[in-house]
Amino acid sequence: MLFMIRPCFLVIDREFPGSISTRKLVIETAKFNVITAYSGQEALELFTRFPAVSGIVLDGGLDDISCDEVAEKIKLLQPMVPIVVIAAPGFKGCPAADHQLESFDPAKLLEILRSLKPQASAEIEKRNEELSREKLS
Repeated sequence: MLFMIRPCFLVIDREFPGSISTRKLVIETAKFNVITAYSGQEALELFTRFPAVSGIVLDGGLDDISCDEVAEKIKLLQPMVPIVVIAAPGFKGCPAADHQLESFDPAKLLEILRSLKPQASAEIEKRNEELSREKLS
């Protein structure tokens, strides 16, 4: 049995019906693991407990702490952790983020996340193909 460590992403999103579940579902569909925070404060507490995440997916419109403040504090703790901010078109309020998506585009988000962990993404894809072949035979 092949054992692989799947990338794990911290998803930070306002409690908004449907939005977090959609982002989480999209990321989990790609066979990545997800830790979810519903506020900037919760995100910082979770990141302190789980600093080895593969990256951060950050809502640009957080209510309790600004997106930029969350990103800056995370970068102080882990300067190399990649941060993807998802925000409204024209949003420029999070310069600490490494990537910015204007509105939620699932395909583009997965493309960015896969590019952060290309080897693990390739291994996951290979394993999915092997499982598909086994089901057919």
